[in-house]
This record gives sequence, structure tokens and C-alpha cells, in this order.
Amino acid sequence: MSERRWFGMSTTRWVMLSAGVVVLALLAWRWLSQSHGTTAAGANDPKASQIVPVEVMPATRADVPVYLEGLGTVQAFYTVTITPRVDGTLQKVGFVEGQTVKQGELLAQIDPRPYQAALDQATATKLKDAAQRVSAQHDLERYLELAPNDLASKQTVDDQRAVVAQLDAQLKVDQAAIDNARTQLDYTNITSPIEGRTGIRLVDPGNNVHATDTGGIVVVTQVQPIAVIFTLPEESLPAMSTALAAGPVTVEARSRDEKTLLDHGVVSLIDNQIDQSTGTIRVKATFANASNTLWPGEFVNAKVLTRTEKNALTIPSSAVLRGAGGMFTYVLKPDSTVEARPLQIAGENDQRSVVASGLQPGERVVVSNQYRLRAGARVKVTPSRAS
Repeated sequence: MSERRWFGMSTTRWVMLSAGVVVLALLAWRWLSQSHGTTAAGANDPKASQIVPVEVMPATRADVPVYLEGLGTVQAFYTVTITPRVDGTLQKVGFVEGQTVKQGELLAQIDPRPYQAALDQATATKLKDAAQRVSAQHDLERYLELAPNDLASKQTVDDQRAVVAQLDAQLKVDQAAIDNARTQLDYTNITSPIEGRTGIRLVDPGNNVHATDTGGIVVVTQVQPIAVIFTLPEESLPAMSTALAAGPVTVEARSRDEKTLLDHGVVSLIDNQIDQSTGTIRVKATFANASNTLWPGEFVNAKVLTRTEKNALTIPSSAVLRGAGGMFTYVLKPDSTVEARPLQIAGENDQRSVVASGLQPGERVVVSNQYRLRAGARVKVTPSRAS
């Protein structure tokens, strides 16, 4: 039987050629797949990652202030609730809400007429008793002149002496009544006992006020100077005590976001006991508050300067990282790679950290993009924005 032919070739040769083409196609597809997989794996390999741009700063020596920080509340140096001490109608208010008043300045006036009348009555009573005392004294003098001639008995003289003594005592009672009436009259003029700022008026003119009222007429607070009471961990007590023993300890009052410096002050005292429930101790500081940047009830951050580290090795605080093994930083090596270097930090402030061990002066540390780094990563140094 004759063999069939396709395009001049036998059927057997055609089948063998087609099978060879298919095998070659499969081999080519497998090689391309393996090549693409290797390329993708290389792209995901950390060792093949791109160079990381970073900013670096050198470790330098400097004098570094060391602070303790605590959250505090501003309190008025003195707070006085102005209340009436006598009953009557509030005739006049002598202040404007929010006004700064001086000590002794008139704040309010209560109707003085009933108390003026009481003073006048007490004065008249004393004048009457004084006239009676003069008459009794004259009678006593006459009796004393008549007694040697037995024209006045001894009993009469003794009785008259008693009358004069009683009138002397009555005059003292009258003077006490006058003093009391004058005091009550003075209470109708209500003055400020301190220099400070008035708050919101609590009673309007025309109302009847009483000495038993607890709400008061207005609250006056002294805000210059002003106080800040803040808390520190009990572990800070030795450092605070040492600083106070060396002299005045300065305090910075800053806003809650710590971006704004409100005022400078000094530590007045450390409280005489530790709060066992929180393990903290209260500290009171005094501020001049010349610009009224501190206000009673305001929350502030207090920063206490306890000491200054002289000629200390420092790096930017942004270069210090915390890991599982403690503090560390990335140090730039000469081959443009980084090394994770463990550190011992002796103190810090907002900008600089004092390095006790782990670095040498002049070594450069990474201050940006640390989250993209690992030990041995290759980096490219870019100009520092801090510099």
C-alpha cells in the first residue's frame, strides 16, 4: 500500500517534524517562565533593594541642659470671693468685669443709711452718758468738800463714787457701740483685699444682699505673679532636691503641644509627701506672668532645668531609636552602608541626647528615613534640613 504524501513529504516525516516543533515550543516557554521568575525574585530580594536617601549628623560635644517634665495646672496666686458682711441693698458696683483692681479699691457699695443712723445713735448715747458723768463728778466733789464738816455722810460719798464709776463704765460701753456701728458702716463700702483681676459679676445692683450669702458679688484673682502646680515621678525627687540645694531652679511653662514658651519661673517648693496612689510628687513654681500668658485653670507642660551636662557627647534626639535590645542608632560607615549601634543615653532634651557610650566624636548618625533601614543597608547622604 502506497504511503500518503503532504506537500512532497511522507506522512511519517510530517508527524515527526510537527512533534519536534511542539517540543521546541515547550522548552522555550519553560525557559522564559523560569527567567521571568528569577527576575521577579530578584526584585523582591532585600539585598537588591534601592539605595535609601538619608540625612546624617555628626556626634559632637556640647553643653546640654537636662530637664524634668511634668503636666501642670495654672493656679491664681491668691483667689478671693468678695462677699457682703452686712445686710442691705446693693447700691453700686464699682468695677468692670475683667478689670484689674488695686488693693483697697472700691468694688461695691451697700445702702449705708441704716448703719449711719446706728452710728449717730451710738454717738448721741455716749454724749448723754458723758454729760451725766460730768454732773455726777461735780456732785462727788461737793460731797467731798462737805464731808469733813459732817455735812455729808460717808455713805453718801461712797454712793456718789459708785455712780461716777458706773458712768465711766457706761462710757466705755458707749464707745464700743460706736466702734461697732462705725465698723458696720465701713462694711457697706466693699473694697478689694488684693490686687488682681475681677471675674464675672455675680450680683447686680438693686438686689438685697446678706452677710450669710455664699455666692458672693465677684471673685478676684491675683495673676501677677501666678503659680503652676505640676507633678513629677517620685524617682525625680533626688535630682530635684540636689538642684534646689545648689540654688534657684528655673522652670519653663509651655503649651500643651510644647511648641509655645509661655513664661519662665522658679520652683517655690516640693510638696511634703508623695502621692502613693500615683507614685508622683507635686511641685509648685512661681511665674511673674508679666504678659498674662498664663491663666488660672490652664493646663501646661512644665520643664524643670535640673542640671547642665558640660562638654557631653551628643547626637540629635531624632537619631535615637528604641529596639528590642534597648536604645540604638544607625551609624554611617565609609562604604556608604549603615550599622545598628547600641547606645547608652545619659539624658536628653527636646533636640539633643547625651550619649554615655556607643559612639565616638565625629561619627555620623542617620536622622531620617530610619524606618527604611536595616543593618548593612546601602544609603545615599542628602543635605540635612537641620543644618
